[in-house]
Amino acid sequence: MRVAIITESFPPDINGVAHCVLRVAELLTSYGHHPLVIAPRPAEWREERAEGRPLTDKRPDSSFPFPVVRVPAVPLPGYRSFRLGLPSRLVRAALIGHRADVVHLASPVFLGAHGAVEARRLGLPVVAVYQTDLPSYARAYRLGRAGEAFAWRWLRGIHNGAARTLAPSTVTATSLLGQGIGNVWLWGRGVDARRFHPAKRSRDLRAELAPGGEVIAGYVGRLATEKRVELLAGITALEGVRLVVVGAGPAEAMLRQQMPDAVFLGERRGEELAAIYASLDVFVHSGPYETFGQTLQEAAASGLPVVAPAAGGPLDLVADGVTGYLVPPSDPGAFTAAVARLAADPAARAAFGSAGRRRVLGRTWPALTEELIGHYAAALGAKRARVTT
Repeated sequence: MRVAIITESFPPDINGVAHCVLRVAELLTSYGHHPLVIAPRPAEWREERAEGRPLTDKRPDSSFPFPVVRVPAVPLPGYRSFRLGLPSRLVRAALIGHRADVVHLASPVFLGAHGAVEARRLGLPVVAVYQTDLPSYARAYRLGRAGEAFAWRWLRGIHNGAARTLAPSTVTATSLLGQGIGNVWLWGRGVDARRFHPAKRSRDLRAELAPGGEVIAGYVGRLATEKRVELLAGITALEGVRLVVVGAGPAEAMLRQQMPDAVFLGERRGEELAAIYASLDVFVHSGPYETFGQTLQEAAASGLPVVAPAAGGPLDLVADGVTGYLVPPSDPGAFTAAVARLAADPAARAAFGSAGRRRVLGRTWPALTEELIGHYAAALGAKRARVTT
């Protein structure tokens, strides 16, 4: 099967969309399929052009085992590290050149909307994966009801043109259906339980992060307004607890001011990130707008109890009182109290962590990619049925 994946984000970006696309494309290739990724150009390309160095479309992406086409992009206002892919003739040319059977829109917003138009013009079936809660982001950034309503209209225009929309959680699927988006199916995310493993716990790292032997509570994710990381500030006042923050983003400077006693590690990847997860005692996530919550799965695979808001994707991922605690969204005191409760109870931490890991062991990327291939096949079958009738 020849699959064209049009994504709003791709490595070197570090976020759920970029990671998901990378894993899916890698596995499709290993299964004998032929994926193509169409993604925004990274900031590094702009820097190379400014310095007068030679620039070729393939050189920065030569390490991937599949072709990658980069389209022009501009930094998102207020979040310059995120590149917004622009409509380009490269998209149509890439779809034709790849001889795509099906188009996969990964968290479509702007570049994805353009890709949906080009796919429709070429008569290609589309599977759209919903991952970014754009309407909630409109609320978080105080764009008002008009901004939220516009976001839903924009998303309906994209997703109702797709053969299927894949939602990552039951709450998200229900929300999409309630907003008039049809053909919604559940499709979660995989986790690498070999990379994220309790055995990677490091005494040396723990001594570095908490030299006084404190219980370590950690957050991993982007540092942006919608993540509400400031809700965790109360944890830094707990006696015998150290808060560690992993990630970067436009809110970092503000958070460093608000939480001067927290340890900020910046962005971490790969085995280094896996060791950090395993060396924590409690994982805490503050964002109330998660459609899924990949870091919660990575934490669970690492054997950690999880504290998360009772909203969105975490409702599917955290069994309250079994693998962690769900707390009222946007209630800083609730986050602090849940972490304090776990910090005082090593036996509960161990039991919750073990239960969480057991629950995610079957959620592998190969299993989720097989499900995705089934959705591609259904979209192709629906197209063929229309052609023959």
